[in-house]
Formats: sequence, structure tokens, C-alpha cells
Amino acid sequence: MGSHRRLAPSGFVRGAGTARAAFTAVSAAAAVLGALPAGPALAAPHGGTGAEVDRLYQEAEKATEAYDKADERAGLLHRQVRDAQDRIARRQQRVNTLRESLGSLAGAQYRSGGLDPSLALLFSDDPADYLDKATTLDRIGTHQAGELRNLRQALRELVQERAEATRALTELEKARRAVVAHKRTVEQKLARARALLNSLSPTEREAYDRASRSGRDDLLPGVSGLSGLDGGPAASARAAAAVAAARSALGRPYVWGANGPSGFDCSGLMQWAYAQAGVHLPRTSQEQRHAGRQIPLSQARPGDLVVYRSDASHVAMYVGHGRVIHAPYPGAPVRYDPVGMMPISSVTRV
Repeated sequence: MGSHRRLAPSGFVRGAGTARAAFTAVSAAAAVLGALPAGPALAAPHGGTGAEVDRLYQEAEKATEAYDKADERAGLLHRQVRDAQDRIARRQQRVNTLRESLGSLAGAQYRSGGLDPSLALLFSDDPADYLDKATTLDRIGTHQAGELRNLRQALRELVQERAEATRALTELEKARRAVVAHKRTVEQKLARARALLNSLSPTEREAYDRASRSGRDDLLPGVSGLSGLDGGPAASARAAAAVAAARSALGRPYVWGANGPSGFDCSGLMQWAYAQAGVHLPRTSQEQRHAGRQIPLSQARPGDLVVYRSDASHVAMYVGHGRVIHAPYPGAPVRYDPVGMMPISSVTRV
């Protein structure tokens, strides 16, 4: 989950490096969360604590997706406001130019046409010269009327642009408030999870870390319907390029709200990897699940997006042989994990 102009890792994210617990670290916790399919039984230290940590990480991931969406919306609105302000400045310049032009014409007309036309003709020393001037003044009057119409149109457009800019500014402020609210939620969830992990004894913490799904390919055989998955070629050249990009990110840290290249959240890694292949993906995992054609898991090939949970709050990239690459959670780097590490919602071929 992450984006272009992304935030640098905040203090609490860096501190979360000590929190090496997985979302679905133990089967006992998974039974509570529904986060892992049935697999080998793993001992869970302080089972209630482990389940609570997993729940907090899952809720933080949902909040991160909401943060990403709000942040993307705020960025779009900011660009709209900036563009509207540029248009307003240009329209204001045109209004000023038209006003100056009309002022010059009005002054010339006043100086040249202050007398009633019939009296001016009577007092003229050269009637032919007067008629020539009158013809010029008539042309000035016609031009002036056109300039007045242009000015009225420019003023209408200026008022409309200002109204649209005001609406965009109001929406931008709402989006910024949403960003702040979601950020606060993420920080609170992660801080609580970190505190719970720190409450474990060293022995319990070590056992909890060992129970992490990371690198546990032995979980895969216990997952129904996944035994037939193999490597196979990528579905397309761009999918192969995206897989190569994702593999190049292995070991880089999870940073919520980030989409690379130094750190990633789950959808941020997918967006960045496909961007290296020249493909633009939406920002959030909920949107990414609809970024292509959905296929059965049995047909998954390298480069396909695997979306997890019923709310589509996590996403990974299938790389073959029953494994995915993803950015798991704070404190865990981009890594390989079994495709069946948690309930699969859908598989999307970009």
C-alpha cells in the first residue's frame, strides 16, 4: 500500500523494526482471525497476545489502505487547485488587458466626440475631414462594443474558475483531514501492537518470531487446491518485467504509505513493480483487484496479483511454485511467502 510523492519512514515505523511478528504468525492466532488456512500446528506464546497483535496489524493495514486512498485524493485535488489558480491568474490578466483597452478607447472617443454630431458638423472648418473622423469613431464604437462583450465573457469565466477553485479547496481540506485521521489510526494500532510484543519475554518473543509464516513453505502442502501450482512462464512480457522489479525489491523495508523505491507497503510494491514495466496500477489493493481480468487461483502465473481477505486489504504478486512476493507488515522486509498465507479473495491478471 504506497504512492509517488510518499512520506519518509516516520519514527514509529522505524521503531517497528523490532516488531518482527507476522500478521498470521501462528495457527492458534489464525483460528481467531481467520488469517491463515489450516496448516501445521504451531505453538503460540501468550496466544491471546499473539492474536491481538495479528488483529492490530490487520486493522492497521486496512487503515493504511484508507490512508493511501485519501492521500492520493488529496494529491489529485492539490493539482486541480494549482491548475485552477493558474487559469484564474491568466483570466485575470485578460480582464485587466480588456479593461485597459476599453479605457483607452473611451478616452479617445470622449476627446474626439464630445460634441453632438450635427453641431460638430456645423462648427467644422472642414466637413470632409469631420466625416472622415466620424467614420473612424463609428469603427471605434463597434470595436468597443466587441471588447465589452469579450470583457463580460472573461468576467463570467473568471467567476466560474474561482467558484470551482473554492470547491476544490474545500474538498482538499476534507481529504487532508481524512489523511490525518487515517494516519493517526495506523500509528495507534502499530504502537499498541509494538507494546504488546515488547511485553513478551525474550523466550516467548523468539518462539513467536519462529512461528512467523516467513519462509515457511511447509505451510503450502496443507492448503487445499494449491498443490498443482508451479512456476511456468509469466502471462506477458510486462508481467515478467514486474516480477523482476518485485524481486529486486526483496529485503527492502515495509513502510506504510510508501510505494518505493526505498520502502513499500503492500499495494505500493505492486504499483511500483508494474510501473517499472510501464504499467500504471491504481494506488490501493481494493482498486488493484479490478485493474485487470480476474482468474481462478489454479491458473495463476508469475506477475498475477493475489488479493487477500474479503475486504481486499492486502495484495501480493504471484511468482510461481506456490509463492508470492509482498510487503508484509511493519518490521518485516519485502519477502517471499506461501500464496496461501491468508484467505485469498481473488487473483487478477494485469
